[in-house]
Amino acid sequence: MSAISAEEIRREFLKSRIGLAGIGILLILVITSIVTVIIIPGDTFKQWNNPSYWISFPKTSAPVWVNLLTFEKIPEHQILDDPIVNSKKSGDISVVNHQFNVNFDYDDFPNDFIYEFTAKYSGSPLLQMSVIRPDGMELDLLSTSLPNSKTTIIHTERIFSTDASIKKNLFLQKEQFGFPIDKMSSEDVIFSNSQLHGVQKGNYIFLVNLYGVQTENEILDSRLIIGGKAFGIMGTDELRRDLAIGLLLGTPLALFIGLAVAIGSVVMGLLYGVYAGFKGKKTDETMMRLNDVIYALPALPFLIILAVTISNSIFMMVGFLMLFGWVGIAKVSRSMALQIKTKGYVEAAQMMGQKNSKIILKHIVPQLLPYAMASIAISVPAAITTEAGLSFLGLGDPTYPTWGQILHDANIYGAAPRGLWWWIAPPGVMIAITGLAFVFIGNALDSIVNPKLKKQ
Repeated sequence: MSAISAEEIRREFLKSRIGLAGIGILLILVITSIVTVIIIPGDTFKQWNNPSYWISFPKTSAPVWVNLLTFEKIPEHQILDDPIVNSKKSGDISVVNHQFNVNFDYDDFPNDFIYEFTAKYSGSPLLQMSVIRPDGMELDLLSTSLPNSKTTIIHTERIFSTDASIKKNLFLQKEQFGFPIDKMSSEDVIFSNSQLHGVQKGNYIFLVNLYGVQTENEILDSRLIIGGKAFGIMGTDELRRDLAIGLLLGTPLALFIGLAVAIGSVVMGLLYGVYAGFKGKKTDETMMRLNDVIYALPALPFLIILAVTISNSIFMMVGFLMLFGWVGIAKVSRSMALQIKTKGYVEAAQMMGQKNSKIILKHIVPQLLPYAMASIAISVPAAITTEAGLSFLGLGDPTYPTWGQILHDANIYGAAPRGLWWWIAPPGVMIAITGLAFVFIGNALDSIVNPKLKKQ
């Protein structure tokens, strides 16, 4: 085979529309990965499987843009963290008031609501929570004393709409409604129309009062969460995790896995095959028989066994994939090395007494680099889909939000039967798009370095 210069490869590649399309897609993926690493805190990786980290988000909510496609507007998730704050003192009694204005203009009830706060106090202050509905009806939701403390402490707490005391307080006010509320959830009672069995739209005012006696207390942080059924660009999963964040985090992971496996496999196979072809005789025979043994092994069952018995770490998985990915490259590079070593300049180098390692690295390997580049591009999709398949089977690294791991979680929680398409389709599309980018690039390079394809 004749050597192809880098300039010729570049010139021919720029003529390939498929190759340029692959480069464009890859560039978008690389930029996305860089932005993801910069914007999203590194701690998010570690917290991906920590339910308390995502407690403020809704459960299995659809993307917000679905409201643009339907006539009935489903409630969007609202996180209100900027209340109107007032405080006053009358004699020995001090009051801190936080007011949240909620504009609710949807055709369905919210999933729930959560009030999160951090208070600085001493003694045992009284916390009261109420809501004024759009029709003017005021409902008492909660009246509870915070844990007693003789010294000034900082106390953090979450109050859920499922709290039994909230349900009890609403039941005691059932006379204000024109229908039975016994079997209704707290959020359905609060947001219901007292005349009709539907949603009451309008502005809701949630009031939180913290009373103290002979002490001035503070609410350092206060947040009201109205649990909607639509959130973010890609929705959420059963564990309330933002799937948009998972898809973004999965992008650099997919590129890392694909490129690491592809580069490692091609380098190993290239050097192995070139050395076997150059040495020839018994060395070649022995090395190729070992290659045949590994080539004959069923890769997927062995990968499953290795993941179960040794480790399912993402780094170990990359190593396992390299272990089975180099054998095909070695066969092709060996056959090329057999042709190149008969060239006159290789024989001249041998006659001049150059070391075998120098001949291989200086005269043979450089001529195989175009083929190696094409092989790397073509090998990336296989590595990504194999990792996704292992993760889907539950053999991946659960600490990292790879696209395969997201699909595994979707399968575990029955996303398909429940119609949670936003949990299933985006990771699959991302795997397909990433694989397609490298297939385009690989095919374009292959048509350049392979003379037979070039003539067709």
